[in-house]
Formats: sequence, structure tokens, C-alpha cells
Amino acid sequence: MAGADEALFRPVRAGNAFEETVERLLQSIRLGVVGAGERLPPERELAERLGVSRVTLREAIHALSDAGYVESRRGRYGGTFVHETLPEPSAGDQRPDLEDTLSVRYVLETGAAELAAMRSLKPPSREHLTATLAEAAAADLTDYRRRDSRLHLAIAEVTGSASLTSALADVRMRVNRLLDEIPLLEPNLEHSNAQHEAVVAAILAGDAAAARRAMAEHLEGTASLLRAFLT
Repeated sequence: MAGADEALFRPVRAGNAFEETVERLLQSIRLGVVGAGERLPPERELAERLGVSRVTLREAIHALSDAGYVESRRGRYGGTFVHETLPEPSAGDQRPDLEDTLSVRYVLETGAAELAAMRSLKPPSREHLTATLAEAAAADLTDYRRRDSRLHLAIAEVTGSASLTSALADVRMRVNRLLDEIPLLEPNLEHSNAQHEAVVAAILAGDAAAARRAMAEHLEGTASLLRAFLT
């Protein structure tokens, strides 16, 4: 398992450090690199190998603990241990194809952000973006998914393309069906809100390349979590 261990516990990318850390840890558990009842590498070592802060690592471990994958034990022989019995993935008979959904979403949403930034947005469109951004940032956990969806649709709407908005709404329905199968993780929501701000700021500044990059980074974080929990 040494090769798999090295491959999974390699440095993550800085843009989505929390999300990719969760993905790497879950992969190591699901693939048996760290087996049921076994202990994860010590926190300091794991943080160094993943190239993340210990705060980020602890947030990722806490998320996996809440989801029922690991538990922390104190004392001389303490550490973070994989549960003997792991949660079963949700039945996927009616689940949209994950990779197909992520691919279509990437094309549509990065394109929508880029196109929105290329438009000369009138005040009502600019206000629509800033209002939906503020609503998403202020949403609590119970309402976050709806407000998040509304912001992503607003970006498509200000492009002026009804066909693009319709297509994005369809893929967002597929995405939300997948997101409903994984836990809402507060560090991810905080990170998403910061990424939303970057996307909207780039659109309002008319910087199409920056808008596309910011949206791509945002989507990659969500994709990491979906792959971690659903595959």
C-alpha cells in the first residue's frame, strides 16, 4: 500500500484545500489504504504531506467524524481512527451520472460566468447579481442550497441568453440531487461564499478571464466533495 499511500497523501491544490483534503482522506478510507479500525497518520505528518494547515486538516477530520467515517481518541494511544463500520453510499438507482453532470456543469457555468463578464451590464442586472450574492452569503444551512442555486442562475440570467439559463437550470437540478446525498459542511460553505464573491466581482469588473477562472475553481471544490462522498 506504500504507493497508494504516497499517491493519496500528496499535496493538495491551494484553491480548494479543505474540499480536496476531505476527498483525499475519504479516498484513503474507501480504498482501504487506511483500513477499518486503523489510525490515520499523525496530524502533523498528515498536514505536511497534504500541504495544508493543521486547522484545515482538523476541519476536514471533523467533517468526516460528523459523517460517521472516523473518530478521535485521546491518550497515549490516541489519534484519529477509521470506524469499524463505514456509512453505506446512498442507493444510486435514480442518481444522475456524476461525471457527466460535472462535465456539463463545468462547461455551462464557466461559460456563463465568462459571458456575463463580457456583457455591458445595466444597473438592474448588476443589482440582481449583488442581491442574490448577499442572499446566498446570509443564508443559513437549511436555506443555503436554494440561495446558492439562485445565485448561479442569476449569473446565467444576466447573460441575456434564455437558452443558456434553461440549460443551466436543468443541470443545476441534477447537481442538487447529488448534493442532497452528501452532508453540508460549514467550512465548505464559507469557502463557497468567498468564491461566489470572487466570481461576481470579476463579472462586475468586466474581467471575463478572471470570472471563468474563479468559477472553475469554485466548481472544482464542489466536484471534489461529490467525488469523495459518492464514488
